[in-house]
Amino acid sequence: MIDSHIDIPWNEKTAEGLPCWHKRDQADVAMRDVERRFTVPKAQAGGMGVACLAAYTPQAGLDDAGHEAAWQRARAMLEAMEEMVPLHLSGQAVLCRRVPDIRRATEAGQVALVPVMENGYPLADDPARIGYLARRHGVRYMTLTHNGHNLLADSAVVRQGPAEVHGGLSALGREVIGEMNRHGVLVDVSHASRKTMMQAVDASSVPVFASHSCVRALCDHPRNLDDGQLDALKASGGLIQITAMGPFLRRGGGGTLKDFVEHVLYVARRIGVEHVGISSDFDGGGGIEGWQDASETHHVSEALAVAGLDAGEIRAICGENMLRLLQRAEDKISKCQT
Repeated sequence: MIDSHIDIPWNEKTAEGLPCWHKRDQADVAMRDVERRFTVPKAQAGGMGVACLAAYTPQAGLDDAGHEAAWQRARAMLEAMEEMVPLHLSGQAVLCRRVPDIRRATEAGQVALVPVMENGYPLADDPARIGYLARRHGVRYMTLTHNGHNLLADSAVVRQGPAEVHGGLSALGREVIGEMNRHGVLVDVSHASRKTMMQAVDASSVPVFASHSCVRALCDHPRNLDDGQLDALKASGGLIQITAMGPFLRRGGGGTLKDFVEHVLYVARRIGVEHVGISSDFDGGGGIEGWQDASETHHVSEALAVAGLDAGEIRAICGENMLRLLQRAEDKISKCQT
């Protein structure tokens, strides 16, 4: 069972409105009876074998102060993930950079933690930072945007300012996608505008994916993917990871596990079981009736079985599709190095 998007608790911004880089103690990741929705004991209880932990950076000003604070924050969060295992999770979890590492960890009964990034904002105007993040921290995917446009691309949700700035990807964004492909960092189009998403499919030499999004035909939210976008994902070999975020599952919120399964089935029927997976967005706003925290993850596979999917289809949706996509990105690294 792979959950492709989980946040780690962290202060949002400083008093000055900059992304907060001050480290938050992560000791509660090793505890069961805590408010945090994802912890390793909860994951073990729910049968979640792999958790993609996101270094999330909120959008702030496109100036030197904002970009520097964002870069400090991203590195601090990734360092906090690295420190989790030796400080709090020895013998229970492993930080994993590659698919073989993930498989070894889960076969040994340990939870595989995979570092990822939410928002390309910390890159500023320096595409070389992708190589640093991949080599130093093992980052495996990055969302191009969050809520607000950055230097790379336009966002699906804009809280202030114009509806679009770049008309999709900027020239810098296209260059960054090239670097992501070269270093095995998957292009994540969750939070991206429709134009950004469709252009990213064309720009990337590795299939793109949406790490935590839902279906717009079932819930008309700007963060969700419409049928044309789903078709583009299929054509590219990509993947959408349906997320347990109530407002994306049902307009106005209140989404349940039943709604979640309906979104999964919609994608499976339209573009195929091999193009859909699962994510919770735990500790980033996710959590629905039937899947409130990581200890209830087994409810997802049970609900998919009740919906009529067979064991092979459930394995694909709950993990193998995501592993296959990660492997595609790793294969691209090998080609770039030869």
